[in-house]
Amino acid sequence: MKPTIAIFMHDPQCETECALGMIQGLLKDFHVRTFGIEELNYHFLMPFDVVAFPGGMGDSDDFDQIFTQKQILAVQDYVKNGGKYFGICMGAYWAGPNYFDLVDGLEVTQYITRDGADITTDGPTIADVIFTGDMAYEETMYFYDGCAIVGTELQVVARYQNGDAMAAIQDNVGLFGCHPEALEWWYLEGGMDADWYTTAHARIMRDFVHQILAE
Repeated sequence: MKPTIAIFMHDPQCETECALGMIQGLLKDFHVRTFGIEELNYHFLMPFDVVAFPGGMGDSDDFDQIFTQKQILAVQDYVKNGGKYFGICMGAYWAGPNYFDLVDGLEVTQYITRDGADITTDGPTIADVIFTGDMAYEETMYFYDGCAIVGTELQVVARYQNGDAMAAIQDNVGLFGCHPEALEWWYLEGGMDADWYTTAHARIMRDFVHQILAE
């Protein structure tokens, strides 16, 4: 039986385009549904194996204007009781201590401000990242002012060129700084070569969610 995943949508911070990219990439392995701010409560979240918060436009500090304290507690209780959280870009920032506060001892921070960062623009571009493991490999992925995950108590899945974690898991929380759900037109609209697009990134995203579930 396929696991279930609920994807949050709230333009512009968690954009429809990002959610649709996630849906397209995840449907092969997961039952997927979307939800909005009005549905966000603990009883709604409970039945899902994974809750996902995608990326979008705006500042992560928009957080306090979107969520009530009761909704923040609902996400925290969901994760504490075994639910899995998957955050991409904005959704990854929001797992940090100033927002949903789902990770322990980790800093989820803007990659372009980090020492040795090979990307300096906060606009759409590509990031060369290295996936770890016994069969380490490099990928070039869509990047739009994504986060670095800094700390020691985490399982690193991929690193940026400066060594910071780009994708990592801590207990029930999985965070991804790049956009594995990016579709071909994202690259074209961002002035990049469409050849950077590959369906392999959707497979990487599915594998990453399976890793979160295995924790």
